[in-house]
Amino acid sequence: MADADDVRRLALALPHVVEIDSDGFDFRVENKGFVWSYPERLPGKPRVIRTDIAVLYVGDEAEKQALLLGEPDLFFTATGYDGFPLVMLRLTEASVERLAELITDAWRMRAPAELQETLQGG
Repeated sequence: MADADDVRRLALALPHVVEIDSDGFDFRVENKGFVWSYPERLPGKPRVIRTDIAVLYVGDEAEKQALLLGEPDLFFTATGYDGFPLVMLRLTEASVERLAELITDAWRMRAPAELQETLQGG
């Protein structure tokens, strides 16, 4: 089971990652977000920052649909995210190993090529 501390530790271990000040967590590489806490919006209620849910950049609609259909216990989406290459991950359902893989993949898709080369296997 993963949590917000795991997100923070894993994201900050990647090259050139900056944490943006927020009520939850928000990580960027070269000013591009790749993982942040879910800003839940329920009708008629104020937005709530959910640190038990991570929003992850996944690159494209095909990858998004593959994750949503392949692992529905882990991933979901919301109406406001239609058309965006983003999925929500239930941290309490994810292993730390799986979280590490997802965060690294998200970072790779957002980081410029020269930064990607700084990771082993990049």
